[in-house]
Amino acid sequence: MAIPLPTDIKLHQKSRILEIAFEDGSRFELPCEYLRVYSPSAEVRGHGPGQEILQLGKEDVTITEIRPVGNYGIAPSFSDGHDSGIYTWEILYNLGVHQAELWNEYLRKLEREGYVRRTET
Repeated sequence: MAIPLPTDIKLHQKSRILEIAFEDGSRFELPCEYLRVYSPSAEVRGHGPGQEILQLGKEDVTITEIRPVGNYGIAPSFSDGHDSGIYTWEILYNLGVHQAELWNEYLRKLEREGYVRRTET
């Protein structure tokens, strides 16, 4: 099955949300923190299974710039200096479809590491 193409991408700076709509009618609101901790870069994913690096302290990260990458994705720059991840349309779509389960998995990993995630007040 072919991944649908995006029809609209909006970055909401104040709420730190990347909103993306796809041609199949799907619309996702992906927090910058979520995108940062699930970056497809080798810095986050490593160079093979089991080499993933848990990202800590990304609660306040924002996207400062979004660069198009060909016709297949985007490369956001994050406020913490990370800018090496290329998010293909397939990656963004899958992050949207599986957002709840991936976010919960991330929170469980933080808990196992003893990291207390800051929440907004």
